[in-house]
Amino acid sequence: MNDNILDPASQANLGVVSATCVSKVELRVCCKHLLDRDTLNKSDPCVVLLMQSQGQWVEVDRSEVIRSNLNPVFAKVFMVDYYFEEVQKLRFEVYDIHGHSGLGTHDDDFLGGMECTVGQIVAQKRVSKPLFLKYGKSAGKSTMTVTSEEISGDNGFVELFFRAKKLDDKDLFSKSDPFLEIYRINDDGSEQLVHRTEFVKNNLSPIWEPFKVSLNSLCSCEEKRKLRCVVFDYDSRGKHDFIGEFYTTFEEMQKATGGNKIQWDCMNPKYKLKKRNYRNSGVVILLDLKIHRVYSFLDYIMGGCQIHFTVAIDFTASNGDPRNSCSLHYINPYQPNEYLKALVAVGEICQDYDSDKKFSALGFGARIPPNYEVSHDFAINFSAEDDECEGIQGVVESYQSCLPKIQLYGPTNVAPIITKVAKVAANEEKTQEASASPTALAKCVLAEVPKQVVEYYSSKALPPRGPQGSTPGSALNSPQ
Repeated sequence: MNDNILDPASQANLGVVSATCVSKVELRVCCKHLLDRDTLNKSDPCVVLLMQSQGQWVEVDRSEVIRSNLNPVFAKVFMVDYYFEEVQKLRFEVYDIHGHSGLGTHDDDFLGGMECTVGQIVAQKRVSKPLFLKYGKSAGKSTMTVTSEEISGDNGFVELFFRAKKLDDKDLFSKSDPFLEIYRINDDGSEQLVHRTEFVKNNLSPIWEPFKVSLNSLCSCEEKRKLRCVVFDYDSRGKHDFIGEFYTTFEEMQKATGGNKIQWDCMNPKYKLKKRNYRNSGVVILLDLKIHRVYSFLDYIMGGCQIHFTVAIDFTASNGDPRNSCSLHYINPYQPNEYLKALVAVGEICQDYDSDKKFSALGFGARIPPNYEVSHDFAINFSAEDDECEGIQGVVESYQSCLPKIQLYGPTNVAPIITKVAKVAANEEKTQEASASPTALAKCVLAEVPKQVVEYYSSKALPPRGPQGSTPGSALNSPQ
C-alpha cells in the first residue's frame, strides 16, 4: 500500500509527458490466492493502477469489484500509453471493498501490491509477481498476473447489445440471475476474458445493457477468430452456476446489423450427453451491433484533408533590435535567424499537406508603412487583397522584405490574428514558453497536428472522404 498517492484533482500540477507516444497498450489483470479479509464471505477485490510521475504515485484507473472471490479475473482493461525511451513505473494495488463506500482507508482493506514497468510487461507479454503488503511484508501465496496487448493501427471498437430467452433456472426459490461473459480464443488455445456483463436479477429472459469493446480486445482485429460466450447464474458468494455456452466469430456477429438479429443456442455439454431430448438451455440473441471506426491522421489525409498553414510573426520590440545579434530578428547575412529557422522547419513539413502550397503570412506588434501606425494584423507581403505567399520560400522572402520596412513596437496582442484564423481553424493550440532548437520546436508542434485533425473531425462525427467499404467483410479494413 502506498501512502504517497495523488488523487485525480492533484494530477494536473504534475504536467504532461512531452515525448511522442509509441503505441497504446491494453493491460489485463488476474490474481490468485488473495488474502481473505472477510469473516463470513471471501474478499471482494478491486485493482487500482498507479503510475509514477515526478516521483509521486498517481492513480490512473481502477477495476470493477468482484464479489467474494480470491482468484479474480478482472474484465476491466487498463489503457496506457507506451513510451519506448522512458522507464514508466506502474504499481498495481488490490483492495477488499466493503459495501458501496468505495476503497477502504484502513490497512485491513489492503490485500497487496506489486510494481513493474510498462516496458517489462510489453517485452514479456505476461508478467506474474507475488503481492506484498505494507513495509514489504509478504501477502502469503497471493500473486498477480498482468498481460499486455498492443493496440493495432487499424483499431476501432464495436458496440454489442445482447439478450437471452428461456434460460435454465438454477435457483431453488427464485429464478436465475444471469450474466454473460465473452472470451477470445488465442492462437495458443488459451482464453482471454473480453467482457463481463452485469447480472440481471431473477430473470430467465434478461436484456443486458449495451457495451463497447475494442476490436483489438474482441478478436485481435481478425473477423474469423473464434469467440466463446458463456452464461452464468450469479451467486453472491462467488459460486456462479454454469447455464450454457456457445461459440461464434465476429464475422458471424456482423449479421446483426441493419435491424437484423442473430441468435445462438446456449448449450450445456453435460446435459447434451445425458439427456436424449435435450435441445438447449435457452437462446442468446444479439439484438444489434454497431462498428465504430477510430480514424487515424492518415485516414483523413488520404481522404483528401488539407492542412491550411498560417504564419503569425511577433514583431514586438521585446524581440530586440534586429541590428543587435541578440535579437531573434537579427539580420545575419550568413545564416538565418531564429524566426526563419522555425518557419522553414515547420513549413517544409506542413506544405506537403496543402495542395496549393499557399500560406497566409501575418504579423503583429509593429508600426507599418505608410503612416507607421501600430498594427496587430497585417500581411507581411503588404498586400491588401491577398495575404498568401507562394510556398514556404515565399513566406521567407516576404519576411526578409518586410523586416527592414517596419518598426518593432508593441504591445503583444495576437488576438486579432487569432480571431481571423479561427474562422478557418477550429482549434487554437496554446503553448507554454519554452527554450528549444527550431527542429525540436517543429517536432513538438507537428506532433500535435495529427491529434488535432483527428479530434476535430471526430468531434463532428465526420469520417474521411473517399471510397468507403460498407459490406460486413470489409468492416475491419474500411472506415464505416
